[in-house]
Amino acid sequence: MQENNNTHMLLVGYVLWIIGFLGAHRFYFGRPVSGTLYFFTLGLLGIGWLIDLFLMPSLERSADRRYQQGELNYTVAWLLLSFLGIFGLHRMYQGKWGTGLLYLVTLGLFGIGIIYDFWTLNEQLSAGNSERRYR
Repeated sequence: MQENNNTHMLLVGYVLWIIGFLGAHRFYFGRPVSGTLYFFTLGLLGIGWLIDLFLMPSLERSADRRYQQGELNYTVAWLLLSFLGIFGLHRMYQGKWGTGLLYLVTLGLFGIGIIYDFWTLNEQLSAGNSERRYR
């Protein structure tokens, strides 16, 4: 693991925190369970959302330690997933052209694929960066 690994941006976390009562910042920082919980409870009725305002730097440091830095940019992939996920652009960005095209013609596998990717995108990017690093 690298020192000074900078896979996630704190500023992006704070921007996503604005809509964080839906868990967006939690998903971005690799916390899909709490992201899903926030989604269904509106940020733990707003209390967890407010607490996360102060926890954001530790969420970012934790994500930076867990995920592999490399060619694939986490912020770019997350923006593609969040705003254009139904078109599969985040998958094409990773070089997964087959599933990207499948998402394109099925609107993100009818939404189920997008939910899956919200849960696993950080791991997909980390694995992709590891593979590219050792080529």
